[in-house]
Amino acid sequence: MSIFEYNGSAVVAMVGKNCFAIASDRRLGVQLQTIATDFQRVFKIHDKLYIGLSGLATDAQTLYQRLVFRHKLYQLREERDMKPETFASLVSALLYEKRFGPYFCQPVIAGLGDDNVPFICTMDCLGAKELAKDFVVSGTASESLYGACESMYKPDMQPDELFETISQALNSSVDRDCLSGWGGYVLIVTPTEVREHVIKSRMD
Repeated sequence: MSIFEYNGSAVVAMVGKNCFAIASDRRLGVQLQTIATDFQRVFKIHDKLYIGLSGLATDAQTLYQRLVFRHKLYQLREERDMKPETFASLVSALLYEKRFGPYFCQPVIAGLGDDNVPFICTMDCLGAKELAKDFVVSGTASESLYGACESMYKPDMQPDELFETISQALNSSVDRDCLSGWGGYVLIVTPTEVREHVIKSRMD
């Protein structure tokens, strides 16, 4: 078993009209044994910027703490929040710095940039960025997530429709992957509000 599959995970981000959604499953496992069903994989950097970390759970938590530290230093120095593109470059540099003993994480970054244009990207554990205009996925359920998102996504969705689409895609994908699932956590971010939802899924 790959070290990336040790804890199991599913993270997906999707773009709407001046908004975005980021979602993850809630299972923390040790291979096929479930340890917790309320594990957090999506973290807030600031009001309009979030990161989802799939892969090894301990590395995800360590990486998140380092990113929060770097972002706070940036806020103190620049007196403003980091743009999503800048943050993606920071994450990429931080991962590449550790390339000989990498963090076993595959980040998904989602944020609202200038003029509330949504930005999403993902990268591998060495920080090679992959930008997208529609959706990005990572984790053990990524293959079925690609298929579900490909068939359900359509451009310029409003927040409510975006929530419905990403929830259905996440639920149907984790049902096909025994290492992720046990509920989902969905964030819908618009220029004026952030909506959090916990969705139920199969518990077996």
